[in-house]
Amino acid sequence: MKRVCLLVLAVLCGVLVLSAQQQNSNVKMNPAKPTSAASGEQMYMNYCASCHGRDGKGDGPAAAGLQKHPADLTKLSQSHGGTFPSQYVINVLQGKVEVTPHGSREMPVWGPIFRAVSGGHEGEVQLRINNLAGYLKSLQK
Repeated sequence: MKRVCLLVLAVLCGVLVLSAQQQNSNVKMNPAKPTSAASGEQMYMNYCASCHGRDGKGDGPAAAGLQKHPADLTKLSQSHGGTFPSQYVINVLQGKVEVTPHGSREMPVWGPIFRAVSGGHEGEVQLRINNLAGYLKSLQK
């Protein structure tokens, strides 16, 4: 019950994911949908693809409505000397690193959102973040 209340609270408090309207570059805010902590791909598709695109190249339907173009997540290894920066990605997802291109923090910090969705269970929060980071690693070119 507590977990459901926290999830509802998180959604009601504005846990939002961006999605664009087809006809113009206006950005429409939609509530985040709960996902399985076990699937980095499912979390990516529900939480990240609207801005970063299904393939991670920064070409999601909401990209045109953002102040700064979303990063091409398929080039994280390339931009870090050929090695996937796992800890850096984890820190970004947790909100421990300010990502300059996000300007006014358009990208949600997923750590607190995952904490609310997970009912405060730190182990599940870490599982979510690690699985999402692992999925991003699988997208590298």
